[in-house]
Amino acid sequence: MRWTRKHFEHKETIVTILCEEKYIRAGEERLLQCRKILKDYIRKDPEFSTTHAPHEPIPGADGIILRMCSESAKAGVGPMASVAGTFALESLNVMIEAGAEEAVVDNGGDIALQVREPVTVGIYAGNSQIRDLAFLIAPSEKPLGICTSSGTVGHSFSYGKADAAVVISDNVILADAAATALGNRIKSQNDLQDCFGLLEELDEIHSAMAVFQDRVALWGKLPKIIHLPMNQERITRGIL
Repeated sequence: MRWTRKHFEHKETIVTILCEEKYIRAGEERLLQCRKILKDYIRKDPEFSTTHAPHEPIPGADGIILRMCSESAKAGVGPMASVAGTFALESLNVMIEAGAEEAVVDNGGDIALQVREPVTVGIYAGNSQIRDLAFLIAPSEKPLGICTSSGTVGHSFSYGKADAAVVISDNVILADAAATALGNRIKSQNDLQDCFGLLEELDEIHSAMAVFQDRVALWGKLPKIIHLPMNQERITRGIL
């Protein structure tokens, strides 16, 4: 892979970008643009940032706001449940449009990628006994979303207690929202038995994984899962 790994951090946005170095600045600038669009919109529509239910945007909203509202509504969650995936996709798209042949944008565990060669994506479930596993992702000519929600890792809100709820889809924004919805459903090991019911109604979702303590549940046609020792330095989080 002829790419550079760049850590980008601006206030709440903490991202890792992998791409040819000459395109990374475009990805970073798009992240800043998205933050401004979101911040400006929330001033006009404060409920957008607080509701955990589907939300109707006000007239004249920017396209990224409209997509956040429409895709999160499919999963039955609030629009902010899709913000990380939306930003990751926007950053990815601008680099590809600028001429990058492949790129990966990891926005705090919500990943948008488009690659020409197979890549591994580690599965991080905090203190769960399920560890050192990764997806082997095949090349694709279009973006793919691998998005994770957790009730035990990170600062994002979840009604559930899953160590990791992972959703994979070509629709990156929906994957992010659906991961939140999946995580919300998992409060105990018993919930792993039927937690994927909501995903069966979403044709754009390929597959999912749920981790709770020492148990894991799989759904759909997942990428190949391989053993890969976790490199803590590769986890996208704030620089201490």
